[in-house]
Amino acid sequence: MDGDTPAHSHLDLPLNGLELGERPAPEVRPGWTTVNVKAASLNHHDLWSLRGVGLAEESLPMILGCDAAGTDADGNDVVLHSVIGQTGHGVGPGEKPSILTERYQGSFAEQVTVPSWNVLPKPKELTFEEAACLPTAWLTAYRMLFTNAGVRPGESVLVQGAGGGVATAAIVLGAAAGLRVFATSRDESKRRRAEELGAEAAFGTGERLPHRVDAVLETVGAATWSHSVRSLRPGGTLVISGATSGFHPERTELNRIFFLELRIVGSTMGSKEELASLLSFCAAKGVRPVIDSTLPLDRAREGFAKMAEGDLFGKVVLTV
Repeated sequence: MDGDTPAHSHLDLPLNGLELGERPAPEVRPGWTTVNVKAASLNHHDLWSLRGVGLAEESLPMILGCDAAGTDADGNDVVLHSVIGQTGHGVGPGEKPSILTERYQGSFAEQVTVPSWNVLPKPKELTFEEAACLPTAWLTAYRMLFTNAGVRPGESVLVQGAGGGVATAAIVLGAAAGLRVFATSRDESKRRRAEELGAEAAFGTGERLPHRVDAVLETVGAATWSHSVRSLRPGGTLVISGATSGFHPERTELNRIFFLELRIVGSTMGSKEELASLLSFCAAKGVRPVIDSTLPLDRAREGFAKMAEGDLFGKVVLTV
């Protein structure tokens, strides 16, 4: 499943760059492991790649997909950690870390090869489909909550844009860890789902909360930025890992940020250790990723269209 046309021509119509076809099997590299993919999940990263963000034209055609679970050559059930070269494993000493598909062929295929260091055992409690949801969106939410927001049980968190993969993960993980979780969505059915998943209350986008919160998790960007800043208590933390509605908010709220001594922390993906902790948390506590829909690999375009339109709640998973 690859992007195969000059990506910059697809800024507004990313699906134009998507093609389904045969690609050569991944080549064997020393220190790398080939995984037979059983399930792979979609991320906004894949849409950004189709728009040409972080993917140079000379790298095309690129098989998309940074999340996968499957089996290794010895038949072990495994999950991939999607950050390649995080500590230099399997890549040259001068190579910066990258997310799979920024430099190496991805997981929307029958096989994918990654550095052996990037392969973790899949807990038996999780299905391949569930495990395939964790390495990007769920890991991002885990790091946002427990590393970068630093919230403790009993503290309150606002999650903007319930429905997206990271936001959904944050609601479920936050509730399971004893946080008071509030969520927002323009869509009433998504607000209801957020409450079913453990949010204490869900509000329309921009609505006033019952009280100010200790942390806000922001993946929406421009459309919710002002509300996020205004929803924080003095000294609170805003963690941002994406901006699906754009990078340039109308108001920066700088006066509020310095006057209330707010912290703004950028967050991208997470470490292999955090992924191991997340897998263990899900296995031990019965936490399960929210799956919007499961499609065979040859129907990937439908999944991309759902994600591009924001017409989902949770993750779209492709099965091989």
